[in-house]
Amino acid sequence: MTDTHRSIDAVWKLESAKIIAGLTRLVRDVGLAEELAQDALVAALEQWPDTGVPDNPGAWLMAIAKRRAIDHIRRAQRLERKQEQLAHELDQQRDEPEQEPERDDVLRLMFISCHPVLPTQERVALTLRLLGGLTAEEIARAFLSTEPRIAQRIAGAKRTLAQERVPFELPDGAELAERLSSVLEVIYLIFNEGYSATSGDDLMRPGLCLEALRIGRLLAELSPHEAEVHGLVALMEIQASRSAARTGPSGEPVQLHEQNRGRWDPLLIRRGFSAMLRARDLGGRPGPYVLQAAIAVCHAQARTAEATDWPQIAALYDALSRLLPTPIVQLNRAVAVGMARGPEAGLALVDALVDDPALRDYHLLPGVRGDLLVRLGRHAEARPEFERAASLARNVAERAFLRRRADAIAEEEPAGVTLGQAAEDFLARPELDAATVRSYGQTMRRLCLRLGERLPLASLTADQVARVFATDWGGAAAKTWNRHRSAVRSFCAFVSLDDLAAGLDRRAETRPPTATIDPAGLAALWDPGLPLRERTLWRLLHESAARVTAVLSLDIEHLDLDDRRARAGETWVSWRAETARLLPQLIAGRARGPLFLADRRPAPARMPAAADLCPETGRRRLSYERAEYLFKQATKALDPTGNGYTLRQLRPREPGRR
Repeated sequence: MTDTHRSIDAVWKLESAKIIAGLTRLVRDVGLAEELAQDALVAALEQWPDTGVPDNPGAWLMAIAKRRAIDHIRRAQRLERKQEQLAHELDQQRDEPEQEPERDDVLRLMFISCHPVLPTQERVALTLRLLGGLTAEEIARAFLSTEPRIAQRIAGAKRTLAQERVPFELPDGAELAERLSSVLEVIYLIFNEGYSATSGDDLMRPGLCLEALRIGRLLAELSPHEAEVHGLVALMEIQASRSAARTGPSGEPVQLHEQNRGRWDPLLIRRGFSAMLRARDLGGRPGPYVLQAAIAVCHAQARTAEATDWPQIAALYDALSRLLPTPIVQLNRAVAVGMARGPEAGLALVDALVDDPALRDYHLLPGVRGDLLVRLGRHAEARPEFERAASLARNVAERAFLRRRADAIAEEEPAGVTLGQAAEDFLARPELDAATVRSYGQTMRRLCLRLGERLPLASLTADQVARVFATDWGGAAAKTWNRHRSAVRSFCAFVSLDDLAAGLDRRAETRPPTATIDPAGLAALWDPGLPLRERTLWRLLHESAARVTAVLSLDIEHLDLDDRRARAGETWVSWRAETARLLPQLIAGRARGPLFLADRRPAPARMPAAADLCPETGRRRLSYERAEYLFKQATKALDPTGNGYTLRQLRPREPGRR
């Protein structure tokens, strides 16, 4: 990369948010605004290597982008008054930098990128794209994802904002607090993913921490009178100050009380203290981020781990848990209480969280419990807790750290057969087919994960099994509950412990009537612009009222186009005029093979049966899973729940049914 290209990259990261925000104010479409900004970036990449970097590169990019915006409006022949207004505005502003409008535009861009109408993952990706200036590739690398997946999230977010017609304006009144909370949540999510990566090999991803800090500082400049904004900045500054001390020579985690505080960054600590003072000066009742920042300040003020004011931290967590009573906050409070009032008090709080469904796969719950048990001298109980924490951790560095903590505790030989051994023998029986092993395996893995593989089978109780069911499958469908119950009953018979399933009653499986799609939604599905294969399949399902599997099993040689019917196994599928019109186009001269084909040819290692392969095109039969996925994606905008419809819902309404 040349020096000019490095300069362009740096300028883009600093100026892209202002440029996109200003363009969004003009064109009222964040997706189009980003495209126009990208056009300006391409112009810079083409011209600056020859002409050099301008004295005011941000203004240069903004001017080029605004000209492209006006050209776009003129080409589309829309809003003649608007184009005159934009042209006049450009002439007035070309020679003078924007001040307050620019600041307000960036703030509006923050609020629209973090709008609650977007799913959390899309909010995070769009914020990093528009405000961080990161490419989809950079975001994917930071989150250990794929570039197409991130690009899909960003595109989906823009599409949702356009469909919902989210205005490019600052919220006011009661809505402001809610929307600001969403912005803060996204920034802190980005920071936390960088500070303590949920997956991957490394404990930290510093790039994400820096982006979150930069966006947080920018938000604090734009919203100087919001205490929670300064509280979040203070929290991130102080937490980031510990980064160098959080890992050892091999990248292993170093716990807070073991960190070398001489490696904490004093500049970031001072910046955190300053942000905290600004938050306090604004007054008012402390919010969640101000309280968390106050806790971070307590840690930063202690010169040694022993000097930490744990009673004060516990009191702050008491206040935080009243304001934000989430399971994660309650777990952190248990740690503080354990340090301030003794491990027994902390363990009592942790034990109250063991059956919380929100923490069932959270590795820090058994990790904290194991640490408290060690402090109480109950080492035999602590080891399986660390083992379970290690099995739940998705981050490689954390998993290795927890495994070492378990290995450091002398292992006691379990008395008799363990739950893990019995489960392995149960699943290894030769009379079980592959599908049964797969189904039973899901149940047994969950029991082993929740209760520990080394739990002596003789000590396993019906109450323990019932608690696992209540936590993991309490809200599941009756069919799912009964499937896991059946697996446990079979296991009980195998190990001769029939009473283990005593607290598990069978649930009645009642299938609710399938809701049909309203006429307006159906009309949208017949759009000629949609793919021919999908339109034909959907029409056929709607007109025939046949099962999805029956329609997907149709072969061309079994079609009777004149009588508008086809044989599918032992049944007939018939259709009406619209399907009859589409079928010849879909067949396109093919004489045999599956009617509905997949998009690509199968890989040599995954060749289907001959009956599911088209001899003329080499493509396989369209699978039920793929057809269902495509239909769900196509109908998300039509479904009031936003989840998308299922193919079964294409069946026409039955007479007299509502």
